[in-house]
Amino acid sequence: MITLADARKIIAAAENKAVQIGQPMNIAVADAGGNLIAHVRMDNAWLGSIDISIKKAFTSRAFDISTKDLADNAQSGQQFFGIHASNDGKVMIFAGGIPLKKDGRVIGAIGVSGGSGEQDHSVAEAGVAAFEMKTEHTENFRQN
Repeated sequence: MITLADARKIIAAAENKAVQIGQPMNIAVADAGGNLIAHVRMDNAWLGSIDISIKKAFTSRAFDISTKDLADNAQSGQQFFGIHASNDGKVMIFAGGIPLKKDGRVIGAIGVSGGSGEQDHSVAEAGVAAFEMKTEHTENFRQN
């Protein structure tokens, strides 16, 4: 389970990356059910990206795949073409959504929007890395 404290750490790491690259972002963290746990809109981040970041987190959790990889498979002629029209329009096929895993199981997701697809994905990766580091430290503590 992803706690609010986990979500805040994930968002903080993602925010730091967004500051480093000079791009204000909207950052959302969802739980195992795809429900929003926490969201941050950095100063001057696009208003239209609030909804997109939340839907990227939902999409990544709903299909247990990064939205970047889903987008590649959702192009015309590909196996998931048209998937963006499913789930009452909640599916986003832009890079920036990544599942959060613990013990190989998806337990939530991060969604980031506000820059290019590459920027969104890199900011999301920073959030994932912070979560994985936290999870790794917890597992090491339990083993010792």
